Amino acid sequence: MFCDICGKPETEGEHRVCQARRAIDPPRFCPRCARRMIVQVSPAGWSAKCSVHGSTEGGQGGRL
Repeated sequence: MFCDICGKPETEGEHRVCQARRAIDPPRFCPRCARRMIVQVSPAGWSAKCSVHGSTEGGQGGRL
């Protein structure tokens, strides 16, 4: 598994900054393969799509 904010392996480093950013930012990397995702942000929330693993969505202010 990979960090969805920085794309590095979850076991590499502490990811404290990434955890803080998750409260306000959508994911940027696929947590399954670390590919950069296509992210679309709207007033109602966000959607992110990995070319291999598909889409995920979240509400305002982060994940649901």
